[in-house]
Amino acid sequence: MAILYPFSEILEQLAQGQDLDDDQAASAFTMLLSGELTPAQAGAMLMGLRAKGETAREVAAAVHAALAEARMVQGLEGKRIDTCGTGGDHSNSFNCSTTVAFYLAAMGYAVVKHGNRSLTSYSGSADIVEALGLPMHDSPEAVAESLAKEKFAFLFAPHFHPAFKYIMPVRKDLAIRTLFNLLGPLLNPGRPTHQLLGVPRPQVLDLMAEVLLLTGVTRAAVVCGSGGSSEGRFDEFTTFGPAEVVWVGGGNLVHTVLDPAEFGFPKHAPEDVAVHSKEEAVDTVKGLLAGKGPQAMQDMVALNLGVALHILDDDLGLAESFDKARAAVSQGVASRYAD
Repeated sequence: MAILYPFSEILEQLAQGQDLDDDQAASAFTMLLSGELTPAQAGAMLMGLRAKGETAREVAAAVHAALAEARMVQGLEGKRIDTCGTGGDHSNSFNCSTTVAFYLAAMGYAVVKHGNRSLTSYSGSADIVEALGLPMHDSPEAVAESLAKEKFAFLFAPHFHPAFKYIMPVRKDLAIRTLFNLLGPLLNPGRPTHQLLGVPRPQVLDLMAEVLLLTGVTRAAVVCGSGGSSEGRFDEFTTFGPAEVVWVGGGNLVHTVLDPAEFGFPKHAPEDVAVHSKEEAVDTVKGLLAGKGPQAMQDMVALNLGVALHILDDDLGLAESFDKARAAVSQGVASRYAD
């Protein structure tokens, strides 16, 4: 249990632009997520962190505090992956990471997909899962059972994070970006061992990668893709151009640039992967799962799927991973999820 520091001391340190040490950060987030802070205190803390810039250790403390209050899935063993982005790129693109998750499960990999409804696009992962008639699990026991039987389990975030009721009103009142805009992909109660995580701003690539190291992920890739707007770049790999990547594994971070063209992917444009309604978003995913749909979208699925396969098996080189992914997508091996 965290030592609870006087909150005024924590605020004073933030006001001076100084980072919190591990104990202070643990104390601050424990108080925040247990409902001990007033809205004014919570808002001041989040604003203080934003103003000075959050450190990886502070974000990791937030993750640990949030998971301490979450409904955790117990007893899971072996490799399991999550594919998701922080969102906020305002791209209105199809649900690529969700489609990739279904392909991974169809190929025999355990997928613990943690997600929510959309805030900045026509449909989020929860909207797609619901439209496909698949369960949005509300208990840890159901997640474990589904993962064992189907290789896929969807954890609907609001069901697993009751403590966020203390945060949502503050975030709404602040109406600005805070570290909670980054936390979603880090708070999976199924604790994925492997992760493909996207961010819309290259400035947070290192931050998120370092947090993954600090919170125990075995192997991951954090990506900021090509294409986007003033609101942010695509939070996944795209065929529009090179992506900045930080590979996480073995206690190390490795920075690279991945150019899809070098692996034979043709170049497409953002409008080629856009959808214009929730209905179109759902129909698009159904088609892609069956090996149909626009080539630009199939290529984007194969690109991200290939990286996920490489994350799961570091003996599988990227070129081989992409070949395997292209074959799976063209054959529509995940069609059972669209039936």
